[in-house]
Amino acid sequence: MSWLYLLLAGMTEIGWPIGLKMAQSGESKVTGIAVAIFFMTISGMLLWLAQKEIPMGTAYAVWTGIGASGTFLIGIWLYGDPTSLTRYLGVLFIILGVVVLKFAH
Repeated sequence: MSWLYLLLAGMTEIGWPIGLKMAQSGESKVTGIAVAIFFMTISGMLLWLAQKEIPMGTAYAVWTGIGASGTFLIGIWLYGDPTSLTRYLGVLFIILGVVVLKFAH
């Protein structure tokens, strides 16, 4: 169950950078900040639950890896962030690192 909590924590980790990006627009500043705080809270609570059985360093690395990779992809798909083979390789290495940590646990 802890790995499910950690997966969900990483996925909700993606929500708060999106909220902060939304807050860059004048008309959705308050909404964006509220979205960011909501997702920070949920993600933090799920990480806390995951750390009951998963070592802190492993949990944190997986959590940030999922969040960083997901945010990278959302940035490209929804916000037109720049892409390159090197950027995709960097994210691939993050994902591979998360997979290695999961199987090393």
